[in-house]
Amino acid sequence: MIKRICFIITCIVMILEGNAQVTLFDSGWKFFRGGAQRAEMSDYDDSKWRNVDLPHDWSIEDLPGTNSPFDPTAVGQVSTGFTVGGSGWYRKTFVIPADQKGKRIHIQFDGVYMNTEYWLNGESIGKHPYGYTSCWFDITDKVKAGESNVLAVQVKNEGQNSRWYSGSGIYRHVWLKVLDPIHVAPWGTYITTPEVSESRAKVVIRTEVENMAATAADLRVVTRILKDKSEISKAEARVTLNAGSPGEAEQVAIVERPMLWSTETPNLYTAVTEVYQGDRLTNRKEEKFGIRSILFDAVKGFQLNGKPLKLKGGCIHHDNGPLGAKAYDRAEERRVELLKAAGFNAIRSSHNPPSPAFLDACDRLGMLVIDEAFDMWRIQNNPHDYHLFFDEWWQHDIESMVKRDRNHPSIIMWSIGNEIREMESAPVMAVAKMLGDHIRKMEPTRPVTAAVNNLRPQKDPFFANLDVCGYNYAAGGDHLQESLYAQDHKRLSDRVMFGSESYPLEAFGAWQGVEENPYVIGDFVWTAFDYIGEASIGWRGYWQESSFYPWNLAYCGDIDICGWRRPQSYYREALWRENTLGLFVKPPVPTFPLNPNKQSWSKWEWHDVLPDWNWKGYEGQPLEVSVYSSFDQAELFLNGKSLGKKATGKANKYEAKWQVRYSSGELKAVGYRGKKDVATSVLRTAAEPVALKLLADRPVINADGQDLSYVTVELVDEKGNKDPKADNLVKFEIEGNGTIVAVGNANPMSIESYQQHQRTAWQGRCLVIVKSDVKAGTIKLRAVSAGLKTGEITIESK
Repeated sequence: MIKRICFIITCIVMILEGNAQVTLFDSGWKFFRGGAQRAEMSDYDDSKWRNVDLPHDWSIEDLPGTNSPFDPTAVGQVSTGFTVGGSGWYRKTFVIPADQKGKRIHIQFDGVYMNTEYWLNGESIGKHPYGYTSCWFDITDKVKAGESNVLAVQVKNEGQNSRWYSGSGIYRHVWLKVLDPIHVAPWGTYITTPEVSESRAKVVIRTEVENMAATAADLRVVTRILKDKSEISKAEARVTLNAGSPGEAEQVAIVERPMLWSTETPNLYTAVTEVYQGDRLTNRKEEKFGIRSILFDAVKGFQLNGKPLKLKGGCIHHDNGPLGAKAYDRAEERRVELLKAAGFNAIRSSHNPPSPAFLDACDRLGMLVIDEAFDMWRIQNNPHDYHLFFDEWWQHDIESMVKRDRNHPSIIMWSIGNEIREMESAPVMAVAKMLGDHIRKMEPTRPVTAAVNNLRPQKDPFFANLDVCGYNYAAGGDHLQESLYAQDHKRLSDRVMFGSESYPLEAFGAWQGVEENPYVIGDFVWTAFDYIGEASIGWRGYWQESSFYPWNLAYCGDIDICGWRRPQSYYREALWRENTLGLFVKPPVPTFPLNPNKQSWSKWEWHDVLPDWNWKGYEGQPLEVSVYSSFDQAELFLNGKSLGKKATGKANKYEAKWQVRYSSGELKAVGYRGKKDVATSVLRTAAEPVALKLLADRPVINADGQDLSYVTVELVDEKGNKDPKADNLVKFEIEGNGTIVAVGNANPMSIESYQQHQRTAWQGRCLVIVKSDVKAGTIKLRAVSAGLKTGEITIESK
């Protein structure tokens, strides 16, 4: 215990001496799953509790006495993927150096699920019921400088409170901030770019400054705009603040020939704000931002920097698959990277604000975002969900979302809710107006939207409270005349619309509705990334039942929980991009048993096809082969023999099909632009696997105790071909300066542990996620399976 306290003291001092005032507070916590009477008190004995570092999610961990996180009797049932919530406690002992007495001490939690209460040294410092917004507390009056302090957190994820996997615990970062009494308020910097052109941009910086000193203060606020560490503009303002009072300084900076932020060129600037009392620097704060303009119009559509742009969008939930809800920065960044690579340029954060790390990644990589607040208001979706807290907390949580996120150039809309119940009633419409008006008052540079279902003219009064209207499932299949977009446009020609959710099976019609109508600015498929919970909607569909166990994944994502693209992703890419080609085969028997009771309107599944030419026992039998392509034509070859050319492209809905009698060997598709063959896609029959092949997404990671490397393990034959039928148990061994934090295989019915150092392969592969230590060095990972050559890989942690 003494060593741990001393280490924390050293870290804080070093950060303060380096003129930084914020430290990551993720390491050295104690955790207990269950009830713990008096655990908020300083003298409570937590010596037998587990040591954990954050981010942490106990719902993804194995249940006590088992090797699985899944329980068929879980309260959340299908909704939460049969995972278990409950209550948990966290405690952290730390010391603020004695020479910091007189400073203001803040503690900030980026996300804790849910219904949380916080104590410092036995005294309550506050509560925060919503599991998705950030919160902070001024703990100055309760901290004992130079002595041990105990921070205790009780988390209660109890009852039916979510329609999807939420995770449990402190699943995002925690930050400790040591500030001068005169400082920039938390989330107190607000940067807008009201005038933008290629030659000149006007940047307005509004800075809320707090004077928590005992006397009034005359202050000078200086903001410097940096690009690649070079100062390109500067602005100053003066403000006088009474003791204990906040005030705002407004500054205007001009940037000549600005480098605009866009999805293709996500240029970022840094605003460095310094607060001076006389010549004394009291606070220095850095804020990333982008210079860009957005416009929404029913005639011109959505424009970014004056140029039309269609939103190629997808909805996502907040979990990171095998990691559960744990929001490691790299996990959040990787999701954005994979979505961007698959053709997406926009994400809807359904149905809650994402982590700051996720938005930072969207800023860096050029991904547009709809930032969404709630899944319900006063009327419940579940008996223990946020509706219990809405009236008391909605304003606090809206302000948390907007103030925290308003400087992200990636965010283009604020969403006040998803599929709110009784939208046609006067009380619900009044809430929509209340939420929208509050956001517009705080942050008027972006439009307010919401995702609306059960679309019909009676929803018009609700839509009237929105600036841009989100339509859930409006595409009407492949026939545009059926589209609700067209019907509503005839009635209300100035309405700007987008598909806030669409079915994968209606991908073609949904995108044609966007392409052919300027007033429809984009489409967001449900869903871009697969997730835990709403188990089996992408196969068995609705209505869901407890008998669906062991299904635990939704199985409807373009990208699965391990980050591997599914067939529908290649079809969507053909809709969005030129020169794409994907080759897939319909299995002779369904991949999973079908649900005879699935409702006809439940269309979250994709066609049962696989990138697989391994069908032993079906020799000579016809198999349906599909090619998804944006080329003019595609030609199919089996073992070098042409099976003919077929048109693909838009007129054929970007797909061609062949009936092919199975023969092992090589199945190859060739895409043609005119008479020129441009691309190929190949499926090969694999022999029995003989070895394990390891592929790391990043062979070099940071030695910060947080960075991740995702290692795909493939079961391959002598020629290196992955065997898509292989389902061997693979065990993992690790040595050096890293740990295994999760394993997975994306099988939606697997109830294996995400924590154990082993995983059964599914469709010929599985995944290992390796985390760095704080000490640099070499990490060696081995994969072992009976009868197969061991696979090894080395990852450097620097």
